[in-house]
Amino acid sequence: MSNPGSEEPPSGHNASLLKQFRTHGRGFWHDVAESDWNDWRWQLRNRITTLEQLQRLMPTLTPEEYAGTKLANHKLALAITPYFFNLIDPADENCPIRWQVIPRVEETHTAAWEMSDPCGEDSHSPVPGLVHRYPDRVLFLVTDRCAAYCRYCTRSRLVSNATGYDFHPEFDKQVAYIRSHPEIRDVLLSGGDPLLFNDERLEHLLAQLRAIPHVEFLRIGTRIPIFLPQRITPGLCGMLKKFHPLFISIHSNHPRELTTEVRDALGRLADAGIPLGNQSVLLRHVNDDAEVMKAQIQKLLMCRVKPYYLYQTDLISGSAHLRASVRKGLEIMEKLRGHTTGYAVPTYVIDAPGGGGKVPVSPEYVLSRNADRVVIRNFEGKIFEYPESADGTPQFAAPTEIEEPELA
Repeated sequence: MSNPGSEEPPSGHNASLLKQFRTHGRGFWHDVAESDWNDWRWQLRNRITTLEQLQRLMPTLTPEEYAGTKLANHKLALAITPYFFNLIDPADENCPIRWQVIPRVEETHTAAWEMSDPCGEDSHSPVPGLVHRYPDRVLFLVTDRCAAYCRYCTRSRLVSNATGYDFHPEFDKQVAYIRSHPEIRDVLLSGGDPLLFNDERLEHLLAQLRAIPHVEFLRIGTRIPIFLPQRITPGLCGMLKKFHPLFISIHSNHPRELTTEVRDALGRLADAGIPLGNQSVLLRHVNDDAEVMKAQIQKLLMCRVKPYYLYQTDLISGSAHLRASVRKGLEIMEKLRGHTTGYAVPTYVIDAPGGGGKVPVSPEYVLSRNADRVVIRNFEGKIFEYPESADGTPQFAAPTEIEEPELA
């Protein structure tokens, strides 16, 4: 069974195919007017949110997917935009898009080391909806809603309210806390997804934050350009450019997500002068392959996005079926560094369980150090020595006597 209107090649690890930009037609919604299809509000109103809808559109559901979708609203709601659903290959049980957004029964399996709040956000929350984990920056949670729900979501306790977390941010208190703490120079808006707000509501919040003298720059974390590129309108971009310096971190995990629609949406943001970075999560069945990851990061650069972080999957309850090993992550990083441009290589990090913050992890390139040299290896495995003194001052060669030139 194929997805009507989709021009996407079959799943596979052919890098040249993965790096192609493709336009996905309206597929199952082929009779929908183009004006509706390109309206982000229509996309939100017509999301797939029930088992009945999912079965009708994709009768190839596996038993694991069927059981997981039946139980989904007890943990994390099901929601997929029609646009993003069209990226799924219904004939391929291992489709990397499918694994990210269709619930599975494995989500109900919880290991002893898994947690509902693996990053310890609640313990670093001085007021509702604000996380102050690092000295000079805060995480400002604005909503518990997303355009679609990632099944490995770190905030699945909160996002979609399926667990009854009953999240109610209090913007006045959040802004007042930032105003009263002059050490805060960086505010990250996240959630949920801030770009679900309409332009006017988002502009009001950004204006409040920009009016605080010690807030130097603002960031928005969003998956909207991937799930709902129709939202990235010229009007939104024109509004956002009022608040520079403003950075946006998007979230793409697989090159198939980077369609022509996404490329164009990201181009509008870049044209508005907004620096763009990408945060991927290392996911089993999705991107735990060096060739796929290389295609992803190279394609991001073609979309004018800097690959920023590659996250080890957090120890969120019910995520073991999607968690690749750290060994696999290091192996992938080994095959990126030196094998593609440095601009494309993200920093691989583990968010330390329980609230320890992001810890970079990388292959071992420093082999040894002593008082007078550092021994290193390069991406080819070749060994080099770099001399330096014990106290870190420059190493000078012993002076040589310079003879005076003879006068003619």
